[in-house]
Amino acid sequence: MNATRALGRYGEELAARRLTRAGLQILARNWRCGRTGEIDIVALHGDTLVICEVKTRRIGRFEHPMAAVTAEKAARLRHLAHCWLDRTGSAPPAGGVRIDLVGIVLPLRGAPVLTHAQGVA
Repeated sequence: MNATRALGRYGEELAARRLTRAGLQILARNWRCGRTGEIDIVALHGDTLVICEVKTRRIGRFEHPMAAVTAEKAARLRHLAHCWLDRTGSAPPAGGVRIDLVGIVLPLRGAPVLTHAQGVA
């Protein structure tokens, strides 16, 4: 596994733990819908389906992870949410579908800094 993939997996593990502690039920991780793309984390928060994008960055490299969801990425995540519902045979939940972002910054020293933004798209 290369360093970038290992960093991404580490970030997804941190995010899953944070979401679980916040009361979300993880349904799937790294769920793929053909060539359309991948959902990092699919979860339930009460009666809301949560499609969660996880972005992990080392400090000082590239843009801040919270800037990672562009309009194009948000549209793809909404499409993936529909794919999830279709492929799992699920009806849209009463609480609807929410797109969240967990941004993780790894400093040179100390603990990772996680930010969970709900309803980003």
